[in-house]
Amino acid sequence: MASHLAIWIIALLATAGVILRPWRLPEAVWAVSGAVLLVVLGLLPFSDAVIGVRKGTDVYLFLIGMMTLAELARKEGLFDWLATIAVRHARGSGSRLFWLVYVVGIVVTVFLSNDATAVVLTPAVYAAARAADAEPLPYLLICAFIANAASFVLPISNPANLVIYGSQMPPLSVWLATFGPAAIVAIALTFVSLRLVLRASLPVAIKTDIAPVRLSRGGLLAAIGIAVTAILLLIASALGWELGLPTFVAGVLTAAFILIGSRQSPWPVVRDISWGVLPLVAGLFVLVEALQTTGVIDALAAVTQRFAAQSIGWTAAGAGVVVALACNLLNNLPAGLIAGSTVAAGQLPAPITNAVLVGVDLGPNLSVTGSLATILWLVALRREGQSVGAWRFLKIGAVVMPPALIGALAALHVFAR
Repeated sequence: MASHLAIWIIALLATAGVILRPWRLPEAVWAVSGAVLLVVLGLLPFSDAVIGVRKGTDVYLFLIGMMTLAELARKEGLFDWLATIAVRHARGSGSRLFWLVYVVGIVVTVFLSNDATAVVLTPAVYAAARAADAEPLPYLLICAFIANAASFVLPISNPANLVIYGSQMPPLSVWLATFGPAAIVAIALTFVSLRLVLRASLPVAIKTDIAPVRLSRGGLLAAIGIAVTAILLLIASALGWELGLPTFVAGVLTAAFILIGSRQSPWPVVRDISWGVLPLVAGLFVLVEALQTTGVIDALAAVTQRFAAQSIGWTAAGAGVVVALACNLLNNLPAGLIAGSTVAAGQLPAPITNAVLVGVDLGPNLSVTGSLATILWLVALRREGQSVGAWRFLKIGAVVMPPALIGALAALHVFAR
């Protein structure tokens, strides 16, 4: 029992470090330090830590592929070109630009995943706001919130979806019938709440006389690479494949076409990728591996089964809310891994599993480090010289997340088959 308590204390302290970033140290420092401490103190065998790291292989490959595509798009001017198009279509209206960014965020999240929205869309939105001579942060916030709000439209919209269901992934037609109404409600309520919160921050008028930007050959190839990646992810999802390898291959091949064709060195692209995200993810996987040894999975499964025996509907709603809040205390990657293991261990009814997925996907909109996507978004912001404090994000999230979560869970119940 003493060792179990020590594991929980270390895991919670490491997670707190990731969320709060004391002394402004990178998030990865705290996750890795916690993982190393568990091994050094003998609380987790080194072999089990290695197993935990290996479990994240698909996530690592996915992130490397997406970050490579994003860096290529940045360097080849694709984001600047897209920015001029967005600003022109806004026709001088700050509110219309808000609409455009939100709609594009939905499309990117649905077909490329919420992590891609954080990595790929964020720099493009920053470029658009800069071109429009508008304060970028209100538009950048859209990227963070829509990345989670639209992340259960399709199975590929969030890698956490694959963690929750594993090999029991519903067919696409069943998925859309189950989660479609809830996703529509979540996206709509998130838009209304976010627009209300940011109404005073959006400019009435934005700049329209911007110089046209010509899309280079490299920029065109980067756009093609991103489009091909979206197609590959849809195919991989339909076939039940993991998403990491197709994304990684697409990123590497796109880089090869662009860099070899223009005779550029790959080192500038490699150097500017945010590699610190990978040890962060690895550290979180190790922390979850340690937590599983404490018996938390079996305990959670037993408790949920007892409540489900009384009322599946209320248990589903409660599980969705509890998991949503847990994501903001632990981050949705470890919370999702624990929730997915609990679902599998308890063989829980479909309504509860569905509600857990909504909680994992949508709940992180409360805090700035609630999901891996928002952490990636923070990294992208720092690259552009922007920052958002935890308290400021929490004040916005407290208005935006609860209505969307409650509405989505209600829709899930009403339209359940």
